[in-house]
Amino acid sequence: MKILGVIPARYASTRLPGKPLAMIAGKPMIVRVVEAVKKCTMLDAVLVATDDKRIVDVVRAAGGDAVMTSMDCASGTDRIAQAIEGREADIVVNIQGDEPLIDSLIVDRCVHALVETPEASVSTACTPIVTEKDYHNMNMVKVTVDAAGMALYFSRSPIPNRERSGAPSDGEPWALKHLGLYVFRRAALEAFVKLPRSSYEQAESLEQLRLLQAGYRMVVVTVEHDSLAVDTPQDIAAVERVLAARGK
Repeated sequence: MKILGVIPARYASTRLPGKPLAMIAGKPMIVRVVEAVKKCTMLDAVLVATDDKRIVDVVRAAGGDAVMTSMDCASGTDRIAQAIEGREADIVVNIQGDEPLIDSLIVDRCVHALVETPEASVSTACTPIVTEKDYHNMNMVKVTVDAAGMALYFSRSPIPNRERSGAPSDGEPWALKHLGLYVFRRAALEAFVKLPRSSYEQAESLEQLRLLQAGYRMVVVTVEHDSLAVDTPQDIAAVERVLAARGK
């Protein structure tokens, strides 16, 4: 079984132009992501899929592998599907290119979960929400799961409704925050990009709902480690503080 990790990296960004090449503690962000993902034990190879030759050059200069894709890809998932054409891969991992602090153990756990759950077509991760602020944050995607750990629904709204049953105080789990990591069986990935946008997907602006609405099952791994995505210069400063605390 061939397992391929792919990092989609689009050069354009409204809030942070050239985001993949943004310097974080003296190193381009995309290089930090590649280096972190290469620590995964479940991946056979790591590939950056991008629309800009500057990103290709930076990744290759750092010893990584990168491929050019169309500038017209509608999403990172579409970019990944295009990047793996003609490449051997039974399982494909969609790794966010703007999370330089990504934990390789989480990637490995999600890959392992999919391998060990034959009834699932996709796996992903979540972490407990422990503050009311995060619970009501519309930019923080929540997920609900069934007793078997399969995703029931994703929403930007505060789900499940905790008000009627008496919401816990800050510091106790409120709900589950979805982490933007996806592990696809190849057939599910190829089917995904051919499906039309679903009604739930359009209502929530969450493409993973396209798969759920089409009947695909998604196993969700709960982890304690939260993600820190980079979208602004302030986010870069936050990541650099974490790296400094770690002595890196």
